[in-house]
Amino acid sequence: MPDLKVIVQNALKAKVAIPAFNVPYLPMIEPVIRAVVDQNSFALIETARLEWIKFKAGGPEVVAKEFFRWQVPDHVRLHLDHIPVIDEDSQQVDYLAIIKKAIELGYDAVMLDGSRLSLDENIAATRLVADLAHKAGIPCEAELGAVLGHEAGPLPPYDELFASGKGFTKVEEARRFVDRSGCDWLSVAIGNIHGAVSGAYKNQKKIAARLDLDHLQSLARATSLPLVLHGGSGIPQEYVLASFQKGIAKINIGTEIRQAYESTLQSTGKISAAQDAVYERTGWLIGEYFGLDGIQSVVAQEIP
Repeated sequence: MPDLKVIVQNALKAKVAIPAFNVPYLPMIEPVIRAVVDQNSFALIETARLEWIKFKAGGPEVVAKEFFRWQVPDHVRLHLDHIPVIDEDSQQVDYLAIIKKAIELGYDAVMLDGSRLSLDENIAATRLVADLAHKAGIPCEAELGAVLGHEAGPLPPYDELFASGKGFTKVEEARRFVDRSGCDWLSVAIGNIHGAVSGAYKNQKKIAARLDLDHLQSLARATSLPLVLHGGSGIPQEYVLASFQKGIAKINIGTEIRQAYESTLQSTGKISAAQDAVYERTGWLIGEYFGLDGIQSVVAQEIP
């Protein structure tokens, strides 16, 4: 198998996307990997800082140890997701220390989230992380625009957010960001939102977000990079599939499999039953919803 940067570039060329599954609980890792292999797909297992703080993932070391127990490199790789400079609770984060540690642990890609910074500050912070990642021979993901949902409390009315374009990634800023930051993949805001992670909101059904596909296409043309869709759970299928045709080459999924795990564990008290629920949901998402079964052979070879 080629390295991860080539794999994601292949996905972009083939107009498919690499699914990336967030694992806020360690027992989720094995069934997700098993589902990916059984679907003959390719995916990322990813862990974000908020999953160590607000859930029970434990931290980058613990996640890496569990991942390497079950890894199948031809089908799955490990990604460090959402390491913010300023987090969802407005706290400053020692992001460089976390990212350096993940690189030492053998993560296959890292993400710096400078989306709460000014454009120039985001560019500068991403440049630091991209240089570290590239020195280690791995890709760097960045974020530009505001993919809302992780903050405490409810979102403003979604229809108002979408109609106003509040937080959407700006095309000219994206062009400048990509030129100067050195990132390899760019997470964009085009109507997508994260699932809530705070209080009672984390158990609620996620809003069926829409995507501004014309705006996505403009961003793809301006950046010529693989683009990333965060908050992939709950988006109507027609939008998701169309986004793969217009520049999305990686899609993050968290809420769908997290809630399957949590609800089954709560109703049965059995981790094994919760793992079975994660396996079933992951397989359904890959094969039935996203149509990404069988993509392993597609992304594994260079596409001209």
